[in-house]
Amino acid sequence: MGPVAFAVVGNESDAPKTLLITLTGKDRPGVTSTVFSTLAAFGVEVLDIEQIVLRRRLVLGLLVTAPRDWKSLRAAVERVAEDLDMQVEVDRGTGDNRQRPDGRSHVTVLGMPLKPFAVAAIAGRIADTGANIDRIERMARYPVTAIDLHVSGVDPDRLRVVLAEEAAAQAVDVAVQPAGLLRRGMRLIVMDVDSTLVQGEVIEMLAEHAGCFDEVARVTEAAMRGELDFEQSLRERVALLEGLDASALDRVYDDILLAPGARTLVRTLKRLGYRFAIVSGGFTHVTDKIAEDLGIDFAAANELEVVDGRLTGRIVGDVVDRAGKAAALRRFAAEAGISQAATIAIGDGANDLDMLSAAGLGIAFNAKPVVQRAADTSVNVPYLDAIIYLLGISREEVEAADAEMGIVTPAPPLL
Repeated sequence: MGPVAFAVVGNESDAPKTLLITLTGKDRPGVTSTVFSTLAAFGVEVLDIEQIVLRRRLVLGLLVTAPRDWKSLRAAVERVAEDLDMQVEVDRGTGDNRQRPDGRSHVTVLGMPLKPFAVAAIAGRIADTGANIDRIERMARYPVTAIDLHVSGVDPDRLRVVLAEEAAAQAVDVAVQPAGLLRRGMRLIVMDVDSTLVQGEVIEMLAEHAGCFDEVARVTEAAMRGELDFEQSLRERVALLEGLDASALDRVYDDILLAPGARTLVRTLKRLGYRFAIVSGGFTHVTDKIAEDLGIDFAAANELEVVDGRLTGRIVGDVVDRAGKAAALRRFAAEAGISQAATIAIGDGANDLDMLSAAGLGIAFNAKPVVQRAADTSVNVPYLDAIIYLLGISREEVEAADAEMGIVTPAPPLL
């Protein structure tokens, strides 16, 4: 994709005459230096520049003011291109790239794999809204493919609705966020625990030790779909654990598997100043240890009552339910000195809905249908660190930062 020159809206007589110079060909050291050295002789002003390299194929776009003798500049650039064995186009016009259409968004598309027809469908729906794709960047190619589209000319909320429908039809994930400084600022990420940060449900793992797994699993599934009141269902399930030796909590913690990419997500974003919180309808005996292990800043969960080394089947204090999770998000944001708009909530079940709604960005992670419909965006790939790409951070940047810390990242397959 070559660079795009945008026309100036307003009085064209006030706009500078410009040249759009586009070079394509094999990349090699010194191309950019050679081209700019040629331009320097004509006293032009650089208004914009874009350069991308795909499999050693270079596309270099330059927008410069047009000198009086612009044809001589064109001839000079053509000679340089010939010497470099590259193709060049020089287009004369007016205006620069400063006045882009209103309504700017980042549209992140995730696929495993990402097929051309899916990209075509997403791009087509963007075009249907009258918006324009200004730039496309690859954020990752393995284990998921992620691309970030810079879109202008449509309200982000309208675009989100349009693309959510197409994403479902194409079996890809699409996240739409307004462009702006907030995406790059320090933020608070609040995560659900069971089936989000960790694989599976802790209460079901406890139920296995208590011999009541099937009954607990049935109630858990109905609660996560929003068919049962969460507090009532939790108290019913906990009651079935009465008499279980409290040592089972330690055994369950030892058996817990984090979601793939969980450590990468936390490690990477904490290096960038992000704060983390976990808010769970599960139990403090487990969540507190997870928080300590990962370096989580804040945690809230339910406390199981233990008497004489055994679970009583009761919960101490108030239940952290759907409303409690949202309240915890607001409380942690205030303690961290972070605005509520700068929070990101990640969850999968109906009891996460208020938390996802309260956050600046609510992400449904491999969630139930009711949650996917309500959240700002859905991520259905199995890797929790794919959320990094929604924040404008590429896999290459993550791997480079890990390498500095001596962390070895598995190499992607050769194509």
